[in-house]
Amino acid sequence: MSVRMTHRPLLLGLPIALVAGTLAGVAAASPHAHSGVVSIATLSDRADLVSGGDALVRISAPGADPESVRVRLNGHDVTSDFRQHSDGAGLGLVSGLRLGPNTITATAGGRGARLTVTNHPLGGPVLAGPQIKPWTCSNDSKSPKCYQRASYTFTYVGTDGGTHAYDPSNPPQSFLVASTTTTDGVTVPFIYRTETGYIDRDQYSITALFDPAKKWTAWAPQKQFNHRMVITHGASCDEQYQSDSAPDTTDQGIVGGGFIVISNALDNAGHNCNLAVQAESLIMTKEYAIDHYGTVKWTIGSGCSGGSLVQQQVANAYPGVYQGLTPQCSFTDAWSSSMEYVDYLMLLRYWEDPSRWDAGDAWTPVQMSAVLDHPNVGNPVTFTNVIPNGGDPTHSCAGLPANKQYDAKTNPHGVRCTLQDYTINVLGPRKKDGFANRPFDNVGIEYGLKGLLQGLISPAQFVDLNTNIGGLDIDGNDQVQRSKADLVGLARAYRSGLVDTASNLDKVAIIDLRGPDPGAFHDVYRTYAMRARLLRNFGTAANQVLWRGQVPLLGDANYVDQSVFAMDRWLARVNADHSNAPLSQKIIQDKPADLTDRCTNGTGTAVPSEVCDETVEAYGTPRFAAGEPITDDILKCRLQPLRRTDFPVTFTDDQWSRLAKAFPTGVCNYGKPGVDQQKTVTWLTYQNANGKVIYGGKPLGPAPRSQSFG
Repeated sequence: MSVRMTHRPLLLGLPIALVAGTLAGVAAASPHAHSGVVSIATLSDRADLVSGGDALVRISAPGADPESVRVRLNGHDVTSDFRQHSDGAGLGLVSGLRLGPNTITATAGGRGARLTVTNHPLGGPVLAGPQIKPWTCSNDSKSPKCYQRASYTFTYVGTDGGTHAYDPSNPPQSFLVASTTTTDGVTVPFIYRTETGYIDRDQYSITALFDPAKKWTAWAPQKQFNHRMVITHGASCDEQYQSDSAPDTTDQGIVGGGFIVISNALDNAGHNCNLAVQAESLIMTKEYAIDHYGTVKWTIGSGCSGGSLVQQQVANAYPGVYQGLTPQCSFTDAWSSSMEYVDYLMLLRYWEDPSRWDAGDAWTPVQMSAVLDHPNVGNPVTFTNVIPNGGDPTHSCAGLPANKQYDAKTNPHGVRCTLQDYTINVLGPRKKDGFANRPFDNVGIEYGLKGLLQGLISPAQFVDLNTNIGGLDIDGNDQVQRSKADLVGLARAYRSGLVDTASNLDKVAIIDLRGPDPGAFHDVYRTYAMRARLLRNFGTAANQVLWRGQVPLLGDANYVDQSVFAMDRWLARVNADHSNAPLSQKIIQDKPADLTDRCTNGTGTAVPSEVCDETVEAYGTPRFAAGEPITDDILKCRLQPLRRTDFPVTFTDDQWSRLAKAFPTGVCNYGKPGVDQQKTVTWLTYQNANGKVIYGGKPLGPAPRSQSFG
């Protein structure tokens, strides 16, 4: 039996107030079940992804005598765990689920229903497959799953405007505690509780307004809870082999509005840049929060940089985890963004080593900018220095002992600390060496093409660059040949959502927060790349609202909280729309009229959009300068013949001969989709019923539903 390493509250005889869907807002069992039909639904998660030994369950038996309803778990009566609601339904936290399949049965007279609930360990995995190893529990837990009892801290906002520790056994005088009013108009003392513990081998954090003198259960939460959830995220993109601290959940503006704010360390991309594990940790943490705090109507994401990356790629690959996104200084995903990073690495190595240049060649900053498609030649330096090199298997990874790390000569079977090897369950291993398939490719890319056509670089420089830049081998070392993607990994990168082609992002509302990028590698183009992907897929990007401002990266100091409250208004209208229109249509048609693109001076004052057009400028990438469209999601281009007539410049015969050798199979044809480019397959699992890996994943399919009998 799997047991949560937290205190479980006693069940109380109180009615439920809300009925929400699995994952809070999706796939809900209808509260208007047909008369006479008994139904069972898990409210905190899909019934096949439950973890930790308990699940919030709803029983509906319309028309039945409440006293006649009996509920059993694996044959044992658990009826006392449920309390009747006014519509005849009941809600209960079913505990004691054993690992693997469990059967919940509800009967009312001669009618009934049964639901199979599959329980997984609180320490995971649930769908991400065999867990990353080695793994160090930074909390000194003696369990390999890093189990630790939940701990709680209380804080209050004082009338002096500061935050102070709150001791429930010795509370401050009431006049010292400020008050706050929630989105539902409930005014309470501004006291909040932060819970921390461990889920999926890593730390989670949950913060909510909390009255320490009163009880709180999932079926009877305290009145200040507005039944909305916000997920906060971390930054960057890297691989670590140890548990870490969860992203902060104590934003006073959001908590004070009555939202429950959650996070898991694994949704911090700088700690864990693995899409499948990010999604798994959020699914598990959401389930735990709903089981213990109550149902939620919708979930909103919040986070900058790597935090935006997690929001957008998880929402695309696992739709329903979020209903609204507020990405800040956004990245579309890890893998398409990595193309710019790796091109920067190769270009810097080329430019920093004049011995690789042709005799007499030289490069000015203006000419380098033409190849980069960016005015700041320091952008690649900043990017590659601040963000760890996920293509280098020997780069330092926290929690990975040096004696266990890969070294081509001294430890060829060691752990490879690369982005692809960290995600091997998704990409799968190569047959020839067991290393993870690598989707990176630069075959056919004509670096500097735009600069050549504009006369900014010479034909000699164009030939020099494309002849000598080469590629990177599987260990990230320079090689003469261009890099070729492992085709199996390439297809899986698209299929899994590692490359976020936005094929499912029409089902989520987006407010993108963006400010100027002064060469700090949070390139503005990524916001427009996402908009271009939406336009390509759906013919509209009306579900993406763009808030720009003059503050670097974020746009405006007020945007973070404002966007959450604006998103809350938007989702409230969608939630109230009971028409038969598709969700994607509701999101667009129910958007509040005053929720539009905006531009501010950075401190809240609106300024004309032309001001932001000038300052929040979208520069390009080396691949844009080679002809790639702004959608920026072609990992491997389709090829066309290298033709001399395609160039409005003159090459010498020797130069043309060298170009022909540099592009023996042709050059990129960016007018066509990329090789193996395809839509994301949603809700993939990377493990079978026995926990064994399914490389590349398989679809979970529809969420389990109860089966009626009698």
